[in-house]
Amino acid sequence: MPRGPRVDVGDYVYHVINRAAGRRTIFPDSGAYRSFEDLLIEGQKTWEMPMLAYVIMPNHWHMLVYPRKDGDMGKYFHWLTTTHACRLRAFRNTIGEGPVYQGRYKSFLVDTDAYVLTALKYIECNPVRAGLVETPEEWKWGSAHRRIFGTEQERALLAPPPVPLPDSYRVWINAGESEEALRQIRGSVSKGIPFGDDVWRDRMITKFVLKHTTRPAGRPKIIK
Repeated sequence: MPRGPRVDVGDYVYHVINRAAGRRTIFPDSGAYRSFEDLLIEGQKTWEMPMLAYVIMPNHWHMLVYPRKDGDMGKYFHWLTTTHACRLRAFRNTIGEGPVYQGRYKSFLVDTDAYVLTALKYIECNPVRAGLVETPEEWKWGSAHRRIFGTEQERALLAPPPVPLPDSYRVWINAGESEEALRQIRGSVSKGIPFGDDVWRDRMITKFVLKHTTRPAGRPKIIK
């Protein structure tokens, strides 16, 4: 089956995810996490890719990015995943033993209003939902920890979101997530659709998804 259309348009916010092949653990210890964070810092020196939020989990990662130019996201995440995979294989001496990642990254448009904050909280609270820590900032390998405990230089990795964070950010990030918010964002991830209100989502699907979707003649188009 052909791959779906890849939206890679600048000046939009995207929720980006990638997982290890077979959901194997690719971040087994602090050194592995730290090396990947070093890659994020290295990438900032080469690519213009504003990072609004991120979290690195044992077998996958989430990022919220705000590329400014068309095509930048694809170039950045191709560099990030291939560079990480090559360095990981070399470090573990597993060159030729199969892929590190399950495939290309997945990305979902996010409306640049309150939905950005919902996506940001979803990403930063991932370790709490997974039962790894009790509060988002306890997880060292994510933007919540970097925002609260990081030095000025460490916080420089993070760009301000288009909607300002609450003044009482630490209280807000620890206030939990509503079941409705979780349902909506999980629906976006599972169905691969933009995350926003109904009108905005349908407009994005029409503008960026259906516009570039092709199908063999004589076969009906199915939208899931």
